[in-house]
Amino acid sequence: MPHVVIKMYPGTTVEQKKELTKQVTDSLVSIVNKPESAISIAIEEVAETEWMDKVYDSEIRPNLEKLYKKPGY
Repeated sequence: MPHVVIKMYPGTTVEQKKELTKQVTDSLVSIVNKPESAISIAIEEVAETEWMDKVYDSEIRPNLEKLYKKPGY
């Protein structure tokens, strides 16, 4: 605990994904005081043409009240 899933458009390099994972992990260790060994992070690429159906309509819109950071689109 915690498990984080990051969904984003394709095009991010492996190096960028590794750095993103490192920084999110470091933040979780620092802010929620969890050991690194307890953290898991997945990165899922979703095509821009599929974003609204696969992510926004099914995950974001139904859960707007749970979002601490809402999208601006």
